[in-house]
Amino acid sequence: MIALTLAEIAAAVGGELRIGGADATPETVVDGAVTTDSREIEPGGVFFAKRGEFDDGHRFAPSAAERGAALLVVERALELPVAQIVVPDSVDALGALATEVVARVRALGRLRVIGVTGSNGKTTTKNLLRTILEHAGPTVASRKSFNNEVGGPITMLELTEDTEFLVAEMGASAVGEIARLVRMARPDIGIVLKVGLAHAGEFGGIEQTVRAKSEMVTDLLPGGVAILNADDPRVVPMAGLTPARVVWFGLGDAADVRAIDLVAHARGTDFTIVVPSGETARVRFGVLGEHHVMNALAATAAAIELGVPVASVAEALEQVTLAERWRMQLMGGRDDISIINDAYNASPDSMAAALKTLAQVQRPGARTVAVLGEMSELGEFSGEEHDRIGLLAVRLGISQLIVVGQGARRLHISAINEGSWAGESAFVESADEAYDLVLASLQPGDTVLVKSSNSAGLRHLGDRLGEWFA
Repeated sequence: MIALTLAEIAAAVGGELRIGGADATPETVVDGAVTTDSREIEPGGVFFAKRGEFDDGHRFAPSAAERGAALLVVERALELPVAQIVVPDSVDALGALATEVVARVRALGRLRVIGVTGSNGKTTTKNLLRTILEHAGPTVASRKSFNNEVGGPITMLELTEDTEFLVAEMGASAVGEIARLVRMARPDIGIVLKVGLAHAGEFGGIEQTVRAKSEMVTDLLPGGVAILNADDPRVVPMAGLTPARVVWFGLGDAADVRAIDLVAHARGTDFTIVVPSGETARVRFGVLGEHHVMNALAATAAAIELGVPVASVAEALEQVTLAERWRMQLMGGRDDISIINDAYNASPDSMAAALKTLAQVQRPGARTVAVLGEMSELGEFSGEEHDRIGLLAVRLGISQLIVVGQGARRLHISAINEGSWAGESAFVESADEAYDLVLASLQPGDTVLVKSSNSAGLRHLGDRLGEWFA
């Protein structure tokens, strides 16, 4: 975090500063890392005591103090010998401090902010853009999937006076949440990747999902840039909602930044980038799954707007071989068996894309195995979407389907009902049962996809399989 005095922080968050028994004054400068996790506190850091659904961060404030926190931001004063700022709501205070820090760094004249949202692909696009921009100047980007009302501001608070680029991943489970993050960061560039059924149950329907994602571009300034997916009919109308200049990315000729001559293979996808200037660059993209090309195009469009040459973009993209752990992560190798662990999250769109990738990378004469768990947070769409994925698995010719958990059982039933599958689809209750079944049935050369929502816990199954066949 940039250096601020305790008095300045208190003013930014609208809180009451209490020095207590601490060896500090209102003019004491704090510049340590900000966190809501007491285990991450380092000497000089700032701890926000956040109340959660199942726990209260104030319980961990003593631990934060013991680890050397210079400041606690709390909702009630605590009997601890460390400076404290008392606020009505610690999460609101976290956002207020992030807003102040972004504004101060922006005032220095170098910072450019890029916001990224979409139902799928946010983390991959953020990581690609970070890799590209790190070659152009000091860059801060969200860690892991830090994209909500807590993770977003914590990322913003990593800014220093030297930061030139902030890549902020912005997610939501309700209308208004992206708008809140946009108001904090005030992006110069806003990217909308795709609008699908991910979290549709929480949003209350696809229309509300569209409305929430559009918040990325509605509040951009007239001098800003909205980077939109030309191939998504739910994203295209957002061009009429933003005062910013629109740049399109996609696979069609209408896109300003597009990809041509795609060749998918077992180690990624080769393609040629075409940018508005007419320049082109061939990319051997090492992230598995042809669907990730769209994420690469979105990152490219932003980078071009920021002045990065297309040749430099292509070179950076080729350095990335993994979107993120548990996202199309290629593992294994023994007996020529490949494990694709893509079980960090799942929506109908990402599940379909992963299955299509599995079918594409099948080795001649070898089998494909899909170990699939529940797609959560789909609400009223859950049943029909699990049905659809079961049908897709059959139509793609997946050799063996293993469905895990009651939440995904309809997927198994639909696969059986679709055709004359005698044992090609199996249902098990737990990841342990799935592990045993996979080990008992795999043959040399097989390719195995493990895919589910995070809540289904299959990412650890993917790790176990990957380690076994390493």
